[in-house]
Amino acid sequence: MTFSYRSFAWSLPVAAAAIVAAGLAFAEPKAPFEPRVGQSGKDVIWVPTAQALVDRMLDLAQVTPDDLLMDLGSGDGRTVITAAKRGTRAIGIEYNPDMVELSRRNAKEAGVTELATFNQADLFATDFSKATVVTMFLLPSINLKLRPKILDMRPGTRVVSNSFDMGDWRPETTVEALGECTSYCRAHLWIVPAKVEGTWKLPEGDLRLEQTYQTLNGTYRVGPSTMTITDGKVIGDTLSFVAGDTRYTGRVNGNVIEGISQTASPWRATR
Repeated sequence: MTFSYRSFAWSLPVAAAAIVAAGLAFAEPKAPFEPRVGQSGKDVIWVPTAQALVDRMLDLAQVTPDDLLMDLGSGDGRTVITAAKRGTRAIGIEYNPDMVELSRRNAKEAGVTELATFNQADLFATDFSKATVVTMFLLPSINLKLRPKILDMRPGTRVVSNSFDMGDWRPETTVEALGECTSYCRAHLWIVPAKVEGTWKLPEGDLRLEQTYQTLNGTYRVGPSTMTITDGKVIGDTLSFVAGDTRYTGRVNGNVIEGISQTASPWRATR
């Protein structure tokens, strides 16, 4: 082997320069992540919900400190953080790890880390069944994909979506946010209904209910008379309907409905 002092001498400055450059690169702090409106994500692009609509959505859901809110696709964390400022325990589900870290920093700056948490996860693989309030700003197709899972949640769960609907499951209420909100300023509220379709037995007859989301139809048979049900509705675990000239209201508890009629007569049905 031939050793060249000249080659070795020339290599020293080059090696030194490489070491210095590597050191400088290592020493340079990484710039904090800054989200861009329209940046691509796993299922949707990121567009922040205007703070005015965040406030309106939480008002619409009547969020309280007794709730557990889960925000699906939580972005920069503003909905979760706003809920936490109201004393509500809130969890954000976000696929982008940079957005999760940004949300955690924002929560720390807001002083709500005890109530606001963020999980880096796929919302379709997430169990959000324990939430009492679900918020989201996704797309109609994703809302429809999530709809069966939402309808299996506990009756009375409130679901609020920024702008986009749930297909033929019509919302209970739709509101607009004004002020500084200039785009995507509408929120829809749904309340998960109890599943009451089927035949219910009463001492004097039976109640046959057909259900399409929160709307009820069917018949109420008392002795030889069969009355058509009108104006039937189930909101959470509370249902009401008119049969004949009488309105009935009741509360669903599993396979039992107990309530009172317009004439103040109590009634009870079992399935």
